[in-house]
Amino acid sequence: MGMTSAFHDVASVPASGVYGSVAFPGNVAGEFHILLKACGVYDLSLRAKAALTGSDRVRWLNGMITNNVRDLALNQGVYGFLLNPQGRILGDLYAYNRGESLIIDTDQGQLPTVLALFDRYIIMDDVEVANLDGKLTAIGVAGPGSRDILRSAGLELTDLAPLQVADMLWNDIKLTIVRNDNPAIESYELWLAPEHISSLQEALIRAGAKSVGSEALDLMRIAAGMPRYGKDIRERDLPQETEQKRALHFTKGCYVGQEIVERIRSRGNVHRKFTGFEVDGQLPLPGTKIEANGKDIGEITSSATLPVATGGRSVALGYIRREAEKPGNELSAGDARLTVANLPFANIF
Repeated sequence: MGMTSAFHDVASVPASGVYGSVAFPGNVAGEFHILLKACGVYDLSLRAKAALTGSDRVRWLNGMITNNVRDLALNQGVYGFLLNPQGRILGDLYAYNRGESLIIDTDQGQLPTVLALFDRYIIMDDVEVANLDGKLTAIGVAGPGSRDILRSAGLELTDLAPLQVADMLWNDIKLTIVRNDNPAIESYELWLAPEHISSLQEALIRAGAKSVGSEALDLMRIAAGMPRYGKDIRERDLPQETEQKRALHFTKGCYVGQEIVERIRSRGNVHRKFTGFEVDGQLPLPGTKIEANGKDIGEITSSATLPVATGGRSVALGYIRREAEKPGNELSAGDARLTVANLPFANIF
């Protein structure tokens, strides 16, 4: 889709944030539509970064997370979990090979836990951890018009694979661009020093991007079926239950919790899985139990009414027992009827 038609579509979004007969707070509906059809720019200051240096950094981190750091190419990243010895998920993060260092990216709320775990497990290893708070922050852009907007703002973007990193100078400012790994929508992160955030964001808006807020971003996350740690992924969950195969590597060698992950792989599937649901009726809140024939078989972790062109479309994310996982199966949650759905949800992107 060309940029002209994309922004023409955005202009048709009602200023009141109403789709059909469904009202949304502020202009969340318009912002969601921008992400689907054009290009949104948004704050990523709630993401935290740390740098690992020292000669043992690669070997050590490879022994800490569920994905393969040992064979990570220069300027490439991976997504992975931190586990306890019982295989339960203590946090999630991205790790990027930056040559002389590994850059860790996670939520600000997880950073204290991540740094405490690192401190606990660095014993005789040549590894140093530096919190980059105040030195490195980020903004994001997402939508089918992202690449054109970045180029119009003066960022000479080459084709990047998911989680690939590229460095560049923009108006004499050092900047790093990372392509995200959300398969449903093209999106990028721009890393730079905090003092330059405003000028970059203003340039992107002058190029045609529109500011979007956290509510619209969370709707997009749910529509794409991307679980969030602390909400959809909890400490009681096992890696294979989350359906995040992108976080797991089975031939990389030992790491904390690896014995449990391997035992699950070798003996068969876990009993629960993360999936999506179409909702008919009152939107169930997170924590609502999912029932089949009067028996609890799972629970809701996220839910939302998505402002699609035909009106509000209610969906949810959560866990169910594997015997009920077939798409099209009908279940209940509170006063709502659920239909099991594949992720990402169909007919949105």
